[in-house]
Amino acid sequence: MKKILFIYLISILFLNPSKANFEIKASTAILQDFLSKKILYEKNSDQSIYPASMTKIMTSIIAFELIEKGDLKLTDKFLISENAWRLSQSGYSSMFIMVGDEVSVEDLLRGIIVASGNDACVALAEGIAGTEEEFALIMTSKAKEIGMINSNFSNSSGLNSPENYSTVKDIMIMSNYLIENYPKFYEYFREKEFTWNRTGGDPITQGNRNPLLYKKLGADGIKTGYLAVEKYSLASSIFKNNRRLIAVGSGFKTKKSRSKESTRLLLYGLNQFDTIKISSKDNSFDELDVWLGNKNKVKVYTKNNIFKTIPKARKKYLEAKIIYNGPIMAPIKKDQILGKLIISYKDELLSEHDLLALEKVKQVNIFTRLIRSINYLIWGDV
Repeated sequence: MKKILFIYLISILFLNPSKANFEIKASTAILQDFLSKKILYEKNSDQSIYPASMTKIMTSIIAFELIEKGDLKLTDKFLISENAWRLSQSGYSSMFIMVGDEVSVEDLLRGIIVASGNDACVALAEGIAGTEEEFALIMTSKAKEIGMINSNFSNSSGLNSPENYSTVKDIMIMSNYLIENYPKFYEYFREKEFTWNRTGGDPITQGNRNPLLYKKLGADGIKTGYLAVEKYSLASSIFKNNRRLIAVGSGFKTKKSRSKESTRLLLYGLNQFDTIKISSKDNSFDELDVWLGNKNKVKVYTKNNIFKTIPKARKKYLEAKIIYNGPIMAPIKKDQILGKLIISYKDELLSEHDLLALEKVKQVNIFTRLIRSINYLIWGDV
């Protein structure tokens, strides 16, 4: 028979992604809760932009992927070409590498991430793919793979090019991918300075251009950008109170505005919303009744973590319930789908998740099955 288990009630009110009385002074912006993936604020999030140095997030991702696969090492060294050196001239964000230098992959990555060196981008791209053009094709292919459907990369640095475009929504997707898949390498993005022990000269120390790293917000990334046509942009993230928020904005008119408005956006998400964990993947969520098994209960789990982000005010009710046909007849295989976890708000279905057996349950022997069947017929006991 179908059984319904009501797990709990959580106070909640689901709002539209943005509040009418909250506005960010930028051409386009987006804010997301990292754990629940809920969008908390949007403004023209699909508007095409020139991502400028936020492009360097993808440049770094390509290198991280090769390192994880074992095809590249942080200690590998690349020979610096004249193409790369040209971008170390005045007027560009640079690591200040020289023609003929042999620079490690780790130094190039830190030069890209911390110092925002365009010269380091070209050097890394050429070292990996032979040419920057070939590397840009790899970047675009990776973008499509991870769901950046409105992006194209034509270079590794984000310098002026009409064919190097994206959206704040796509930059958010890229930032999510970076943090989820390369948490160890993501530590580079929180470094406040990088010292390049260059060949034939005194060491050069440069600070990270991300202004939020110097505030007491819990910011740990990600990347600034600037182009004359696009003005100022920033992909940013904070981790505080076991929550992570990702914000991306573009079209800030000044550096000061970029810092102030990005801070406002992140604090809005932190102060106006809470994130609640409903289920931890691969861990026991609940127990369901078993019939004719060597156990009377079977533990069930969800394949994914389940989080819901909720406003801190004007609360209603979120309902979570398990639906299954039970008691479940043994034998039960591990990972067998046994029921559904239904999460809803009033009569609106929010999400539905399979519940799988965390353990196997054997069927009891024929004598025990006979006794239990007779008891059920007489007494109705399961």
